[in-house]
Amino acid sequence: MPDNKVIKAIVCPMCGELSKAEIYTSVNPTVNKSIRDKVLDGGLFAWSCPSCSHSARLTYPILYNDMKNRFMVYLIPKIERFQLCDNSLESKYINLRNISKRIVPTFNSFKEKIFIFESGLDDMAVELTKLAIGQTVSKKLDGAEIFEGYLSMYDRESNTMGFTYFTGDDRIPYVQTARLEIYGKSKDIIDRIAVKDKKLKGFIKIDEEWAENILYRYKRAKHIEKLNKLKED
Repeated sequence: MPDNKVIKAIVCPMCGELSKAEIYTSVNPTVNKSIRDKVLDGGLFAWSCPSCSHSARLTYPILYNDMKNRFMVYLIPKIERFQLCDNSLESKYINLRNISKRIVPTFNSFKEKIFIFESGLDDMAVELTKLAIGQTVSKKLDGAEIFEGYLSMYDRESNTMGFTYFTGDDRIPYVQTARLEIYGKSKDIIDRIAVKDKKLKGFIKIDEEWAENILYRYKRAKHIEKLNKLKED
């Protein structure tokens, strides 16, 4: 599948002039190798008003289809639902096997998913690891609220991965590294608790809210196991 582009009308938020811009509805880094860097550095979304030269980053739905690494990430700004309800799109890719398909609501989460899958990681396990480490970071910072967190480093040779969290009211970045054993434990939990999620064929959203639900289900299962063991004893 090649890159797809359309022409859209753009109203400049600065001067109010109407102009046209060429935007991508889907990109394929396997076919067009140069498109990857344009996506990750934001260049693909850069726009400048021809009338007043005001610059902005456009946000719009775009599908990133990495055929080589067998994943698709669909950026749909501010999407809240867990599963995509687009029958025409789902039917288009329904027969593809062993393809990770995700929907994300923000540009940062869009880039993170690409990094995760390119690194050969399980994004479900990454989200659970990120949640656990984020709770540790909050305790370190005297209970500071964690607003966002993203995988920012992965090094198999040094057996480490790192997350960048945005903390407190000022969204101060805080980087925390961890051993890959934590990721391994998270993957064990995912393989046990998220069986149905892994079998879903459509585009789904795997984020912090999803990880919190998995962690709740895991703790509940452990509690039930403990109660059953006490009954047996």
